[in-house]
Amino acid sequence: MLSELQQPGYLHVLINHLPIIGTAMGVVALLIGLALRSRKALLPGLAIVLISGISAWPVYVTGSDAYKSIRKISDDAGSDWLDEHEDRADRTIWTFYVMAGIAGLAIVVPLRWPKAGLPLAAASALAAVVCTGIAGYIAQPGGLVRHVEFRPAEITAAEPTPP
Repeated sequence: MLSELQQPGYLHVLINHLPIIGTAMGVVALLIGLALRSRKALLPGLAIVLISGISAWPVYVTGSDAYKSIRKISDDAGSDWLDEHEDRADRTIWTFYVMAGIAGLAIVVPLRWPKAGLPLAAASALAAVVCTGIAGYIAQPGGLVRHVEFRPAEITAAEPTPP
């Protein structure tokens, strides 16, 4: 088990759901807090969104570190999906950092300016909804790298069958 934890590909698969599921859970918590208009109810949601946004960084790093080794063991279609997965992550990873920043501001700023709390929490919720969609956008080709059963039929049908 400890040897697997030193492999970037294994770590990536282990932690890649943190920004996806965490952000979605944060959306739910923030919507409840916004509906209740309660700072105490908003704080857990903001913390979840903050942690989820920060967790995108180690997911991104472990994925980048695993790229070459996963490419070596992938079939041609899997390599194409890996390239698409990496490209999507490269283009959109910054959105998770922005989301985490907004959530961090929504936690700290209302300590000095209480009226800013609700608008910042709403902005955090909006950013989390957007990042939930982006997480799915990034993850979709990632799942197709090694899972041929999830690949679109036209691509799967075009691949040669092993002898």
